[in-house]
Amino acid sequence: MQEYTIALVAHDHKKSELIQWINTHIDVMKKCKIVATGTTGKLIATETGLEVKRYQSGPLGGDQQIGALIAEGGLTALFFFWDPLNPAPHDPDVKALLRLCSVWNVPVACNAASADLMVTSPLFLSSDYHPVKPKYERSL
Repeated sequence: MQEYTIALVAHDHKKSELIQWINTHIDVMKKCKIVATGTTGKLIATETGLEVKRYQSGPLGGDQQIGALIAEGGLTALFFFWDPLNPAPHDPDVKALLRLCSVWNVPVACNAASADLMVTSPLFLSSDYHPVKPKYERSL
């Protein structure tokens, strides 16, 4: 059985929205290995009972740790409920994380609507779906 690793991240003003979304899709979440930034991961584990591998808090490097997971090919999808109205001090890290998803063709959802569409797609967690991973040999 294939393991699906997803990252769940949320800015402070979006954490309750992420928890509500997770609870709505709890059956799907139980099928995934979940990683998260520190504070968000603790909240997810406490509020949902899901097992979560926690990295550092986002401003302390957690976003970059998840970025490394993307670059190593270890992430299936990113769910990042970010707050566009309250810029975070680590905003460059956030943009870098979203950029890496684009570079490595990793699906990313930034709000509940896009996350709903992603997890309800018949391709999500399907063993028949294999996203194309870019090859950058010429760039090296």
